[in-house]
Amino acid sequence: MEYPITLHYRPGEGPQEGTPEFDAEMERWRELNEEMRRAGVLVALSGLRPEAVTTVRERDGHVSITDGPYAETKEILFSFYILDVADLDAATAWAAKMPSAAYGSNEIRPTMGFEVA
Repeated sequence: MEYPITLHYRPGEGPQEGTPEFDAEMERWRELNEEMRRAGVLVALSGLRPEAVTTVRERDGHVSITDGPYAETKEILFSFYILDVADLDAATAWAAKMPSAAYGSNEIRPTMGFEVA
């Protein structure tokens, strides 16, 4: 079953770009990504640019398009993974290995399994 894992953090928390801690974390991400590839569980992954968000809403026949998610949250969605694993326990084990678990949150949701026609 496929499990998307979305990675969130609060700005200012975690290693800051340009520091040795950041470089060390990037190496841990590379190693984890390779481990997931070797295990055959990695379906997709991507980082997300927080400054390039567009939100589309349709209410009462009116479509509005705005820059930014404008969510009532202090955390930013910065990346996602899609893993194909046996169950939630396996997805949780992979999410726990992700460095962002130490300073952010890794949210796991099972897919509903819709087929694309």
